[in-house]
Amino acid sequence: MLVSQCTCVYSNDWYSQCLKSTGGGATTQATTTKTTTGSNSGSTSINTEFKAHGKQYFGTAVDQNTLSVSQISNIVKANFGQVTPENSMKWDATESSQNSFNFGGADYLVNFAQTNGKLVRGHTLLWHSQLPQWVKNINSASTLTSVIQNHAKTIVTRYKGKVFQYDVVNEMFNEDGTVRSSVFSNVLGTTFVDIAFKAAHDADSAAKLYINDYNLDSVNSKLNGLVNLVNSKCPAGVPIHGIGTQTHLGAGGAGGVQAALQKLATAADEISVYELDIAGASSSDYLTVVNACLNTPKCVGITVWGVSDNDTWRTGENPLLFDGNYNAKAAYNAIINALGPCA
Repeated sequence: MLVSQCTCVYSNDWYSQCLKSTGGGATTQATTTKTTTGSNSGSTSINTEFKAHGKQYFGTAVDQNTLSVSQISNIVKANFGQVTPENSMKWDATESSQNSFNFGGADYLVNFAQTNGKLVRGHTLLWHSQLPQWVKNINSASTLTSVIQNHAKTIVTRYKGKVFQYDVVNEMFNEDGTVRSSVFSNVLGTTFVDIAFKAAHDADSAAKLYINDYNLDSVNSKLNGLVNLVNSKCPAGVPIHGIGTQTHLGAGGAGGVQAALQKLATAADEISVYELDIAGASSSDYLTVVNACLNTPKCVGITVWGVSDNDTWRTGENPLLFDGNYNAKAAYNAIINALGPCA
């Protein structure tokens, strides 16, 4: 576990000072002074500090509507290293009518990322939700196969070399570990997984391809079902490279995350903490999740599901790292202090 070897003196929400401890418990000169450049930014880049511990990124979910808010775009530029489109790459946004594609929102996000040196994680190619009715109406296996292949190939080809990770299949499991009923599973069984992953890989062999789900925050039936599926698909040549765990937590709910990550890591080459938000955003809960990733070598990164509490889907729960005034919260500063040069 990451334990800071500093004594950090909190002054206010915008300033703190951390002094490295000596063997006798006294302090020496300050090794880090953290100040902000205004309310739009944390004092130090959480992405920079996280990468210093061997990880690939600390990212966030945004889209054109949120990036158009100057405070949010400034926070993302200063603090995060990866961006995920919250909605603009989903099927209803990209192909609402068959073979008629709209890339406006996705292009905006990818262009922002390239301009500002950010990684992009694509989200999501196949999901039972936000799915156009014309897809739901398909009952032919051959038709659905070609539709999946065309959808995945078109999107991944467009952003080849620009998107480094994709959520190829999203939320395909029930809580008991069985496969969720959807047009994909009802018509194709679990072979829809093979079809989607192979199509995405054929379009961009360098992209890391993920299967993603929620309520994987402890070792439970759902997690075991997903692990069993990946363990059956990968030896058969299905290019599943990673597993994403959507870490939507209640207050005090982070205790099982490390064991869950370690179990997921037995099935995939890499894993990531994804869609992270925690009711109340306590420093303790956030540090528990960050430490769980740090303690799991295959955990390559963390993505929080939004920037400011103004834009969270969890209205009234204040689950993110920046408050409604776009100030970094105590949890953000706690992570920085734990990750920093005194750690």
